[in-house]
Amino acid sequence: MTRKKALPKFPDSYIGEAADEYDNLQWMERNQKETTLRCIEYLYDEKLGKIDIQSEECSSILDLGCGTGYSSEILIETGFRVVGVDILDDMISKASKKKKERDLIKLDLIMADINYLPIRYNTFNHALSISAYNFIAHGLIKQKEKDLLFNNTARNLYKIIKKNGRLIIEFYPQNDIELNLYSSSFTKNGFNGFMVKENPNQKSGQTFILLQKS
Repeated sequence: MTRKKALPKFPDSYIGEAADEYDNLQWMERNQKETTLRCIEYLYDEKLGKIDIQSEECSSILDLGCGTGYSSEILIETGFRVVGVDILDDMISKASKKKKERDLIKLDLIMADINYLPIRYNTFNHALSISAYNFIAHGLIKQKEKDLLFNNTARNLYKIIKKNGRLIIEFYPQNDIELNLYSSSFTKNGFNGFMVKENPNQKSGQTFILLQKS
């Protein structure tokens, strides 16, 4: 991960010495925080409907795949109460260290799989995920297995998020097939929304899915 253009590999790019490097790359921190700010803007996109800002005070948000805590820090600064979730011990350990050193009292951390969240239903106002969704089907090859996993995960998130809550997913689909597989898993399980791309004609690259629980 020494070169900015190197593609991350899961979990190798996020454990051991690679985790230390990840947590000390200035461009990585900058990119993650800028993307988080963009996700927050999308969270309140009026195309999803208007939100009473006053009712959002101290809202809870689930940070799916929080990594070392870059995104969680920005969410806290914005006013959210945050629960960060990551499946890797090296990521959670570094986020936990930041929580202690920076006295992030509005941050709680859980080491768990995004696909099998140990969280009660109707718990969170909102949720977002930055880049982590690229890895939720890690190890799966068959399309049917991926489809089943994506649908089960979307269904569980629908139950966890409160009524009218929003979910913002930022990821990098490889092609239209993968993109449609992800997006349809949400629409088939109660979410309404749309996609945002830098280039409307792009087949891959950074993509945002903006969703609201109906």
